[in-house]
Amino acid sequence: MSVPLVNPLSVVVDRRCSAWCDLVPDAQELCCSAALAAYEAAGANSEATEVSVVLADDDFIQSLNKAWRQQDKPTNVLAFPCEELDHSGNAIKLLGDIVIAAGVVQREAQEEDKTVGHHMTHMVVHGTLHLLGFDHMSDDEAAEMEGFETIALAALGIDDPYNSLRL
Repeated sequence: MSVPLVNPLSVVVDRRCSAWCDLVPDAQELCCSAALAAYEAAGANSEATEVSVVLADDDFIQSLNKAWRQQDKPTNVLAFPCEELDHSGNAIKLLGDIVIAAGVVQREAQEEDKTVGHHMTHMVVHGTLHLLGFDHMSDDEAAEMEGFETIALAALGIDDPYNSLRL
């Protein structure tokens, strides 16, 4: 189901794992808000854009991680930017797909003493920034991306996830 937010962004959320219904009952709304917050924090252009968020299980994300990153283990989030331009004449640009693993996110949330909803929201923000071209391969890139994540999460009322790491 596509949920149009404030133009220029719409978010499609696909729950491929029933555990998400219990873990984060309002996951669809949180995903939409998180993607929009990341989009705005990064100062993305006003072109009509669509993002897909797949709420998956650990096995699904592990298969993707193995196929695309040669890492045979589950991870919290993967982002797959669209590499080809849409030449169909559609007014909406497909930005890409974000896939989030229920088990990994639940375990990390417990370890970090935060709600699963807040951690999932962070993963959507993180994935959206990847789709917008941001990365964390160098210290400078990581600092820039973490800054945008912090701004987006603050706009959603979520504390800076990196605050304890900076002390």
